[in-house]
Amino acid sequence: MVREAVALLAPGIGSRARSEPWPVRAALLGLALIFLLLVVVLPLVAVFSQAFEKGIRAYFAALWQPETAAAIKLTLITAVIAVPLNTVFGVAAAWTLTKYRFPGRNILLTLIDLPFTVSPVISGLVFVLLFGTRGIFGPFLDAHGFKIVFATPGIVMATIFVTFPFVAREILPALQAAGNASEEAALTLGAGGWRILFRVTLPKIKWALIYGVILCNARAMGEFGAVSVVSGHIRGVTNTVPLQVEILYNEYDFVGAFAVASLLTLLALVTLVIKKVVEHRQASANDGRKA
Repeated sequence: MVREAVALLAPGIGSRARSEPWPVRAALLGLALIFLLLVVVLPLVAVFSQAFEKGIRAYFAALWQPETAAAIKLTLITAVIAVPLNTVFGVAAAWTLTKYRFPGRNILLTLIDLPFTVSPVISGLVFVLLFGTRGIFGPFLDAHGFKIVFATPGIVMATIFVTFPFVAREILPALQAAGNASEEAALTLGAGGWRILFRVTLPKIKWALIYGVILCNARAMGEFGAVSVVSGHIRGVTNTVPLQVEILYNEYDFVGAFAVASLLTLLALVTLVIKKVVEHRQASANDGRKA
């Protein structure tokens, strides 16, 4: 696709790039490889080498520490709640923005992008100011026995906030490209709204939806800034995996810190592999429709 675009915008530029002297091509390739080595490969090697520095038994022993196990459990609970909710929100928001024109549409589109522009730390601070003990709703919540900040609900809410654009932003272009012809045909044949959604719309955007869910899940499990503010760092209670890594590292438990960090690294690698598979499937599906 990039090659075709370059050919259309500037005919001959591709041939000139291929005709560059080999020292220039070698230098560019070398710079790219050095950059990848320093930014990607060496950090990955450092994480796993430190994690297994004292052997595989020490590695698994670090992961089975009660506080680490609790952090892993809380991270999974948070992701299990946040990702489905953001998936539902993303589908609903993308459907509304692409199928209807209404007052405030641009405002909704801007609000979806808000977590991309606000620092996660500021996002967490907002939840503290709203639901903390001295916050706007704090006294009311305390009087009725509800605890949001420094508890699991606050962590879930902060995670939902910082991750809710991912699904919507991936679905929006797919819905816009797909158009409304299929939905209109199904409506003409008597199909209802839910049937159209599940039998017509979602199959058309399934790869974009899967891609958005993957990115949302990866961010939910790896979120640090907002969760750090609202968690209170209560050991074994409100620490997620990223926070547990920080605590272990600050206590000079390097094997434990890198062992836990390796879980997030593996998550990133698995996310990257799934992302590439989804992109390949989506490109194949697009080529099939064009054919």
